[in-house]
This record gives sequence, structure tokens and C-alpha cells, in this order.
Amino acid sequence: MKQTRNFDEWLSTMTDTVADWTYYTDFPKVYKNVSSIKVALNIMNSLIGSKNIQEDFLDLYQNYPEILKVVPILIAKRLRDTIIVKDPIKDFYFDFSKRNYSIEEYTMFLEKSGIFDLLQNHLVSNLVDYVTGVEVGMDTNGRKNRTGDAMENIVQSYLEAEGYILGENLFKEIEQNEIEEIFSVDLSAITNDGNTVKRFDFVIKNEPVLYLIEVNFYSGGGSKLNETARSYKMIAEETKAIPNVEFMWITDGQGWYKAKKNLRETFDILPFLYNINDLEHNILKNLK
Repeated sequence: MKQTRNFDEWLSTMTDTVADWTYYTDFPKVYKNVSSIKVALNIMNSLIGSKNIQEDFLDLYQNYPEILKVVPILIAKRLRDTIIVKDPIKDFYFDFSKRNYSIEEYTMFLEKSGIFDLLQNHLVSNLVDYVTGVEVGMDTNGRKNRTGDAMENIVQSYLEAEGYILGENLFKEIEQNEIEEIFSVDLSAITNDGNTVKRFDFVIKNEPVLYLIEVNFYSGGGSKLNETARSYKMIAEETKAIPNVEFMWITDGQGWYKAKKNLRETFDILPFLYNINDLEHNILKNLK
């Protein structure tokens, strides 16, 4: 397929977001995380307004040692994380899933980190509500992954609208060794003779051509975009050596305005470089 499109015109059609209604906060995940520690949080609620909070905490711990596991989320950390504190006397590496210091040293952590102050001075009235807010805030870190998932969902919907059926002639998140086995094709030209493991977001079989598809979305700039464009340019060149196999890249996002030089280079040699606007204008029908 000969490239006849104008790069600047194509770039101007990049969209600013793929966010759907559930993009900003994964509330089911938030509720699930809070529910898993709700009992321990309610036990900790008894410390709110305490006049002798250190003693009350030690007494509470003796009866309910599981309360130690909810401490990290009170400072917006995960239980799996080791919490490192540099102190003039020594460095501490607190493990809240399995105690590795005396309970008195953990008590010192709660005091010096400000947790006791938060509870004793009644700055919060309910730790379940407080942690729900913390979880909402921490969930924003997951938006990057949700952006990728949203873009993949969009692409999949367009592929399925063209009649591709998952598990038959449409495959998702599939590694090159599986592709080689299913379609009896040699992909060593793009895997350094099999020395690297390459996974593609989608693969479609449109007789007689097999399309290897990568999908991504970039709302902001950064070095990652340039690396991606260069990498996919290389794959596009290497794929030319494989009969009846084509590489397709579907990307979008206004982050590309800051990395258009490398994107242009890939655009010039990759005929199957599309964005959402292309999909909306039925570009996939040209594969028929």
C-alpha cells in the first residue's frame, strides 16, 4: 500500500483523551480495598479522641494484632511496601505485614509519622471514610494503565465491528511464539532470531495477510514516545522480510505533537499507521 496521506493533516486529527465514564476512578476497586480491611479500621476507630493514645494503642494491639496491617494505608502506602525511615540513630525498614521490630518501635512510628496526632486530636471522625478518600487518591496512579486499556478496548471494538472474531481470526495480547505456532509463520526477523520475546496487542488474520498490531495512547510528551516511534519503525522495516505479514500501529494522543519528528519518520515508512480518526473513517475496510 503506497502512503499518500499528509503527515501534518493526519497529526492534526489526534484526539485529546480516550477517557470513558469509569476512567477517572475505579470505585469498585476502591470499595473492595476498603472492605478488605474494614474490620481492622473500625477497631482502630476506638483510638479517635484517645487521651492516652500510646497506651491505648498497645492495649489494642495485644488484643487485635491485625490492626498493624492497616497502618500503611493511613499514610497512603500499600501493605506490601517496606516503609523506610532515616533516623539520626539508625535507619528503619518497617514491614507491616510481618512485624520486624518491637511493638514499641512501631508505636514510635505512629507517633512520629503523625498518625497518633491525626487520631488523638479528632482530625478524622471515621477511618473507614478516611481510607476511602485515601484509596480514591491513590487510584489516580492507575489512570495510566486505564488509558492503555481504554485504547485497546476502542481498537478491539472496531476490529470486531469489521467481523474479526476473538479466538478465531482475532487474538489479543499474544506472544510471537504462539503466533508462530498458530499461523505457521517465522517471525525471527523481528525477534533477533528468537533471542527476544515480543508480544503484540492484537493479531488479525485477513487472508492471506497476517497483521501484527501494537496499540497505545499518549496524552503527554516524554522520551518514551521517541523510543516507541523508533522501535516500531524498526519492526516495520524488519517485517518487510516476512512474506504475508504486515505490522500495524494504532496510536493516538496529543502527546505526539511534542514527538512528531520521530513519529513522522515512522509514518513515512509504515503504511499501516493509524489513529482513532482513521478507525472512525473505516480505514480497516481497506484491509479487505
